[in-house]
Amino acid sequence: MSANVSMRDALYEAPGPKTRRRVAIGTGISVVLLLGLIAFVIRQFYVNDQLNPRYWSFFARWTTWRFLLRGLAGTIRVAFTAGIIAMILGLLLMLGRISHNRPLSVACHVITDLFRSLPSLLLIYFFFLVIPKYGLRMPSFWMITVPVALAASGVLAEVFRAGVNAVPKGQSEAAMALGMTHGKITRKIVLPQALRIVVPSLVSQLVVVVKDTTVAYVVSYPDLMQNARVLISNYDALVSMYFVVALIYIAINYATNQFSIYLAHREGTSIMSRTTENPV
Repeated sequence: MSANVSMRDALYEAPGPKTRRRVAIGTGISVVLLLGLIAFVIRQFYVNDQLNPRYWSFFARWTTWRFLLRGLAGTIRVAFTAGIIAMILGLLLMLGRISHNRPLSVACHVITDLFRSLPSLLLIYFFFLVIPKYGLRMPSFWMITVPVALAASGVLAEVFRAGVNAVPKGQSEAAMALGMTHGKITRKIVLPQALRIVVPSLVSQLVVVVKDTTVAYVVSYPDLMQNARVLISNYDALVSMYFVVALIYIAINYATNQFSIYLAHREGTSIMSRTTENPV
């Protein structure tokens, strides 16, 4: 199959005139319904006095945005650090899982499934409430960063494994015929290609990491959501503040997704979803 042919093009025929008309009609109906929903929300805001200037005027002050941007910087620090840790740990778990050492492979399989199954919030409570009882006290930054990284590492381990499985087996078999060891084949042939394949998916997983940081209020870490909660208490503007914060998160995640799509198109690869599994 050509690298320029998508899976959709390979499985489905190009839509005909009738199908295109139906798609256009469906799109038009969807746009009308969406506009109706937006109008309904604005009307509810008006009916409940949420359009009152006192709920929005404080956004015209630089101090408000400076406080929010300070929280956004905290969110980015946590997401970036957790993302780096998750990628390193996910790569190590993947290497252990594909290892020929049976006990190591089983152990990494169990750990991967454990981290994929546990909610990040549960891990955060574990680090916040349980770990300190044994004398290990961590700054709030690490109380949110480490659990988010652990939860993401299980998913990234599967993403890395999917990349490894996408490398044609013939290359490994040819290398073995030339006398290369399993470790050298993995390092010099499989991993470089696998990493190139999964780069777009790794970037798209940052969206999940960013969303997981929204529970940083549990450990009182000053991220975007925590600072927003402070402003809500000061100005009694719950709806307007959460509306603005939601737009900020949407903009960040949209930009991240678009960047991952750009990388996928540039590399000629497809983006694997969070639930991607491989038949191994």
